[in-house]
Amino acid sequence: MKNMKGLLIGLVALLVVAGIFLIAPYNKLVTLEEEVDQQAAEIDNKLQRRADLIPNLVGTVKGFTTHEEKVMSDIANARSKMAGASDMQEKLDANDELSGALSRLLVVVENYPELKSDKQFQQLMDELAGTENRISVERGKYNEVVATYNKQMKRFPTNIAAKILGFEERPYFKADEKAGEAPTVDFGNDQ
Repeated sequence: MKNMKGLLIGLVALLVVAGIFLIAPYNKLVTLEEEVDQQAAEIDNKLQRRADLIPNLVGTVKGFTTHEEKVMSDIANARSKMAGASDMQEKLDANDELSGALSRLLVVVENYPELKSDKQFQQLMDELAGTENRISVERGKYNEVVATYNKQMKRFPTNIAAKILGFEERPYFKADEKAGEAPTVDFGNDQ
């Protein structure tokens, strides 16, 4: 009976020590995970601002152009995918598609000098450029907090606690592989 009591006390002491061992890493990972989620939400905020600007920009361009329907529909489709994205990977993919469609739109604009001189168009382009810069800054901040979180996940003894408690690494916001390529625009003209 005495041995059983000693064994029980030893087991309780072991559980208390294990619990204490898990508390600090757990709290650190929760804090870092919240920072990652907060930064991801900030990217969403900036992406939403861009998505809100795009219909006005497309409407202005449509007033000057009538035969670039493919570019306009590509933008609308990419914008819909962005709005419907449910996780970071879907957002990354939709963002790449939207960025490509917007770059094709900018090539279209080059063929319409009167559009480039329109005040409303210029204002929208300035707002869009500012938003693109904000998105870029927020992507950088997101990657910084993801790096901090992922490093902590890999450090001993937090790595053990992370596995026990079910924490997982987070993906970095990466540029599309085609981001360095100039977009191809086909106006359907056989000249």
